[in-house]
Amino acid sequence: MAKVRLAFSVAAIVLLTSISQAQISEPNGGGIRQGNLPLAWNTGGPKCMEMPEWQVHEYNPDLFILRQSGCTDFEKPFLYLLFGKERALLLDTGSRNGNLAPALQHAVHQWLSRNKRTSISLVVAHSHSHSDHTAGDAELKALKDPAISIDFVPATVEATKKFYGIANWPEDHGSVDLGDRMIDVIAIPGHDTVSVALYDRQTAILFTGDSLYPGRIYIRDFPAFAASNTRLVNFTEDKPVSHILGCHIEETRTPYLDYPVGTIYQPDEHELPLSRGALLEMQSALQSLNGTPKRVALRDFSLWPTGPAFRSNDEQSKFKETQEYQRKHMWDQTQP
Repeated sequence: MAKVRLAFSVAAIVLLTSISQAQISEPNGGGIRQGNLPLAWNTGGPKCMEMPEWQVHEYNPDLFILRQSGCTDFEKPFLYLLFGKERALLLDTGSRNGNLAPALQHAVHQWLSRNKRTSISLVVAHSHSHSDHTAGDAELKALKDPAISIDFVPATVEATKKFYGIANWPEDHGSVDLGDRMIDVIAIPGHDTVSVALYDRQTAILFTGDSLYPGRIYIRDFPAFAASNTRLVNFTEDKPVSHILGCHIEETRTPYLDYPVGTIYQPDEHELPLSRGALLEMQSALQSLNGTPKRVALRDFSLWPTGPAFRSNDEQSKFKETQEYQRKHMWDQTQP
């Protein structure tokens, strides 16, 4: 019994030590700029005729979250628009058929009006290079708005390294200053060769792209992904993390249960934010696999290695079945 008590005491000390490294000094927000998230997001229905192409949510006056409707594309990605005193940053440009420019212009012009400004420089960057996060690139490159000058960062390793000042990819960190708003950038290849996470010091939000969100975490390079998650765990060890915000929701509110690939309408989807505990849970799961890729369902997300060994005709069939049914009912999914 004494050994059990000793082991428990040691474990408790280790846990409290790891937690205390990221604690803030006072229970008053610790200087972190506050914001709010909606209780639920628009997805893709139940009636697509009523759905806007983009839902724009003001987290706080200088951070906007844009979510693409599932009625335009089942991926339903989230985009993040952050404003500093000198320039703004848009993370990702959305998926197919997004028609992003009108919603983006409206948000930027509203911010300019509120701040009594006439123009701002906008950096357009990416969490990674996949098409459901870059499909709006051409649309924004062609945007002619005298109030918004765009500095475009291509979704390539070299362009990303150069812009954020990452000397040694992927081990070194980079950063960008938007004007009294410093954003740290961590290279996290594994889901994609050019995946990055952004940490906003102002709000203590960690933006993880497609490398961590409530859903299926597609892993294309398993060793690189495991190393990247360790890099994120180490980076956040001594920092407060208010939210981890990824780019999708695929999980339901029922633990361990996700929506089928291709789902447009998700009336009971998981909340968007995760905590730093999800990083630690992922770290534990990856370590338990001992370098052998395997699909593992966790409470709020799943590890989902891809490649020939994991291809299934059943998955493709389920995707087509889901898409066919939901597109057929997209104008009124309240009906069977």
